[in-house]
Amino acid sequence: MVEERESRTSELKRLVLVAACALVDADGRVLIARRPEGKPLAGLWEFPGGKVEPGETPEDTLIRELHEELGIDVAKACLAPLSFASHAYEDFHLLMPLYVCRRWEGQVQPIEGQALEWVRPVGLRAYPMPPADEPLVAVLRDLL
Repeated sequence: MVEERESRTSELKRLVLVAACALVDADGRVLIARRPEGKPLAGLWEFPGGKVEPGETPEDTLIRELHEELGIDVAKACLAPLSFASHAYEDFHLLMPLYVCRRWEGQVQPIEGQALEWVRPVGLRAYPMPPADEPLVAVLRDLL
């Protein structure tokens, strides 16, 4: 019992809350973005989103991040919670709710210079993703 408690204590890490969104277009494709050079996990593909700032809800974060990163406007009512990922990285533990959005205003653009791809859910496995994003692929494949 003491060993179990010590093991749990040694595994305690800073919890980071990140909100992610699966934007789904009229053809049923999902948008993924490639992490730029210079950032952790550079070159891997992920669902758009970002860290939840103090005082924000995950929905507020997505509205802000989707506007900043992709130049689109999303209404809170258009964000539907779907699933979440919980993953222990070396320095922190990531908790990431995933939302689905099928309606937005504006044209999706790579505002921060990131590569973007619209991918059918069955094709998402062909894109290397951060470990936290990988389990969400099966959920999206089953949904869409």
